[in-house]
Amino acid sequence: MYIIVIAWLYVVILMAATEKSIAAGLLTFTFYGLVPCALLLWILGAKHRRHYRNKQSLEQNVREPDSSDTQADQ
Repeated sequence: MYIIVIAWLYVVILMAATEKSIAAGLLTFTFYGLVPCALLLWILGAKHRRHYRNKQSLEQNVREPDSSDTQADQ
């Protein structure tokens, strides 16, 4: 996944370097490079974020059992 982002940013840097002005180069780099790569990483990272969130909730449930469980035992 990261190799795609690195390759795309390389291409966009070369595209931005050939622009006629610095402003056009910065806009090219921002809108053809940073924004699409950030969106791609955010979408592809959803699985990892969900896994991490589930792992955190499981660890919290192990450390602090629900009060309903303790009342059922009594």
